[in-house]
Amino acid sequence: MADDAFSVRFWGVRGSVACAGPDYVRYGGNTSCVEMRCGAHRLIFDAGTGLRALGETLQSQVEADLFFSHTHWDHIVGLPFFRPLYSPDSRFEVWGGHLLPDSTIEDALRQAMQTPLFPVPLDIFKARLTFHDFPPGRTLEPRPGVRVRTAALNHPNSATGYRVDYGGRSICYLTDTEHTPGKPDQNVLALMDGADIAIYDATYTDDELPRYAGWGHSTWQEGVRLCRAAGARKLVLFHHDPMRNDTALAALEQAAAAAFPGTVAAREGMTLTP
Repeated sequence: MADDAFSVRFWGVRGSVACAGPDYVRYGGNTSCVEMRCGAHRLIFDAGTGLRALGETLQSQVEADLFFSHTHWDHIVGLPFFRPLYSPDSRFEVWGGHLLPDSTIEDALRQAMQTPLFPVPLDIFKARLTFHDFPPGRTLEPRPGVRVRTAALNHPNSATGYRVDYGGRSICYLTDTEHTPGKPDQNVLALMDGADIAIYDATYTDDELPRYAGWGHSTWQEGVRLCRAAGARKLVLFHHDPMRNDTALAALEQAAAAAFPGTVAAREGMTLTP
């Protein structure tokens, strides 16, 4: 890959729970997992069920940074099924920004992989794992030339949003966040400011949101409003409601694109370049 190449590929786009069947073919049914390539560097955001498919495409020797927005089940359940973690030749930097001061990212993952929740512990992995905890709002530099800005999101048990800047371009990963109608989230706006691509939680619509107040998710309409206010160039709808099938998602995507031209609904296998 060229040193200045920058791209994002979607391996899991669904929220809350994976879903399968003929009604979920076009957009996919795996939960959150997004891969960014910054030249030779690989950044992975969240470890939902989509992580397994990503692992099947990789060699036994992998070096990457794995960032968690948070550790609810749908964002970590793919971790034990990620094949490169079982290779002693692989190296992973694991980042979590939502757990301090109560816990660490390592604590949370260990808890998920223990009796009676899972049959084998985290120590079954042969890859070298280095864990990093940070307070939201910190700017990270995980690799040369790769700048990752972070911010706290509004989600039960908290979550972290990310903006990756590389080679003068930017991609935001902003999932599992709930907005207050009429009050744009300043943390989200700051990360979105002038971004080339904004991946945003569009679980609900504005009409649906009142029924799910406090659940920690947003709407495609709010994504449009934020992109307009922040001057972001492209909106990608993400964390699709598992109740929304291909037909419903296509209609939602069409409405969003009419409101903010160029908007797309994330689908498994889709690759975008800023």
